[in-house]
Amino acid sequence: MGEPTPNPHATPAKTNSKRKIIFFAAGTGLVLLAGVLFFQTFNAKTGSAGEDKSAGKVRLTGNQPSVRSQPVAKVGSLVITEDELARECIALYGPEVLENVINRAIIEQACQKAGVTVEQAEVHAEVEKIAKRFNLDTKTWYDMLLAERKMNPNQYRRNVIWPMLALRKLAGQQTHLTQAELQKAFVRDYGPRVKARMIMMDNLHRAQKIWDDVKRNPDDFERQARDYSIEPNSRALGGAIQPIPQFSDNESLWKAAFKLKEGEVSGIIQIGPSRYAILKCEGRTEPVVTSIDEVKTQLVDQLTEEQTQEAVARVFAKLKEETRVDNYITNTVTGGVSQTSGTSFGKAPVQQAIPSPTQGLNRPTR
Repeated sequence: MGEPTPNPHATPAKTNSKRKIIFFAAGTGLVLLAGVLFFQTFNAKTGSAGEDKSAGKVRLTGNQPSVRSQPVAKVGSLVITEDELARECIALYGPEVLENVINRAIIEQACQKAGVTVEQAEVHAEVEKIAKRFNLDTKTWYDMLLAERKMNPNQYRRNVIWPMLALRKLAGQQTHLTQAELQKAFVRDYGPRVKARMIMMDNLHRAQKIWDDVKRNPDDFERQARDYSIEPNSRALGGAIQPIPQFSDNESLWKAAFKLKEGEVSGIIQIGPSRYAILKCEGRTEPVVTSIDEVKTQLVDQLTEEQTQEAVARVFAKLKEETRVDNYITNTVTGGVSQTSGTSFGKAPVQQAIPSPTQGLNRPTR
């Protein structure tokens, strides 16, 4: 049936881990070796768990890397040199590692130009702050990162925390949360949700035929979902899906869901390109948390993180647009668009600039 269809009513918090990560957090020894051998960007080896005295620091020199003939292995009478190993590493991982180095170099140059610095103490303080949100000490937090994201402490500080703090300073703006935004997030995360089954189709004509059948016989909805829905996860469950919250990502879906009474079947809802959904309402959930005051701190932290990620993404997108990059591995040239009246970071949607510090990990218990 093809690839599983993404959850159509996932909230921003749930979909964050699916966004494109621009900074490549190298996770294998071979990738790390490629970076160490060729790009000369780290004071300490990335694979080391020790202290990195220059987290995020990129050495900006015009020198070409020297040829390395130091032997790294000997097989019988055949000697394998660093240069041979380096060529293999570049062939396999060069573009990804180089993109990571280029991105940090872009940020480093912008920081130098703006007189922005990020001290080690700030990096460590940010890690401690994030760990405390999960009621963990930093050692346990680092252990969790290594287990769940295959990222050691130096990688986390250099590839995630340092860029985030640097871009936050370059943005030069604070997040501003309104009461309306907090209330909306509270309803989304803690309010009543619609319990439903869903049939998803990729063809409007077929969706119309299925809708005619289930409208005449709503009790047959589960069988129709098993037989015809293109969404494999819910199809196996007779169309059963996670309860739909208000203000989730797919506005068309949640608005249609909240108009239904128990037992009713919706019309055909277009939820994306060539994606059509039919819902059957099975009631609503009862909220466990009824007062925003009980979870206000968590909501503020969550929304602040979301706004921060959006702000730094806009900054980084503009920096990449303005900085010319000649990539000799991929044979591409990007950026180099000059600003004539100062740098302006608009509010247009952009892709995430760096991984969220908590991306891919379970949220704190609410």
